[in-house]
Amino acid sequence: MSTVRRIGLLFGMEDTFPWALINAIDARGGGEITAAPVEISYLRDTQHFDYALILDRISHEVPYYRTFLKVAAARGVQVVNNPFWWSADDKYFGNIVAESVGVATPRTVLLPHKDRPPNTEANSFRNLRLVDWDEVFGYLGFPIFLKPAYGGGWKDVYKCDTPAEFFAAYDNTRDLTMMAQEAIDFEDYYRIYVIGRKHVHVMRYDPKQPHHLRYVLDAPRTEPALLTRLRRDALALSEALGYDMNTVELAVRGGIPYAIDFTNPAPDADAHSVGPANFTWIVDAMAETLIDRVRNPLPLELTGAWPQTTALARGHV
Repeated sequence: MSTVRRIGLLFGMEDTFPWALINAIDARGGGEITAAPVEISYLRDTQHFDYALILDRISHEVPYYRTFLKVAAARGVQVVNNPFWWSADDKYFGNIVAESVGVATPRTVLLPHKDRPPNTEANSFRNLRLVDWDEVFGYLGFPIFLKPAYGGGWKDVYKCDTPAEFFAAYDNTRDLTMMAQEAIDFEDYYRIYVIGRKHVHVMRYDPKQPHHLRYVLDAPRTEPALLTRLRRDALALSEALGYDMNTVELAVRGGIPYAIDFTNPAPDADAHSVGPANFTWIVDAMAETLIDRVRNPLPLELTGAWPQTTALARGHV
């Protein structure tokens, strides 16, 4: 007699995606694989986890959940996305990963904190030297986007057209680790779902619009060669990162896609913002991927394919 294997969904305020995904998994699981919200209380050091797999949609906002998931993974539960790599990655380091797989990125610099982090003082920064702002501005050119290296959801993002605007924005960044990035004057912009490191769904996207209008409907057909490049770049990034649920944003300038935002392990999947067709695709692809992952578990990864791709790119192996 077969044992029912459970997929747990760990989520917060979102409503449309988790329940639709639970229903889709139950419909496809043949009675052998079911899905339900994860139930969490305190975490005991001898904890048993009654899940074959957990899909994480919220631990980036709840540190307690992140530790819970790392322990679950250590005990043999498949966790999507990888809580170890998710704990370690950042958007600036993502550019290094992108370079290793031949994906173009805008010119970017990482900046010191504007305000001192908690529990530090002047002597904590003896190694730090003043930033040569003329050099930074000369390297990036204006306009410049200022955005957190650790973050998402377009929080604390500023578009700066002049040095005065840049410094005014930088003064508001508190103790965040910020990066300054060349603005890509794009002809086309795409947001791409990559699920299970094989399912790819390309969506026209307009980041200049209000959030609920950013997914472009009835967009012109993308030229086949560009579509192939978009799919290739999105897959390469997600494979290198080891993410089984990700969105990749690519801005196209002069026919070249530039990776703008591509470490999104808990991407927007709300039916009201992505639209009915995109929502149906993500629910179906995610259900298929999670069921397959339960039936065919993967060994625990720490960093996806990234170190190997870097070595291959530089001819070291």
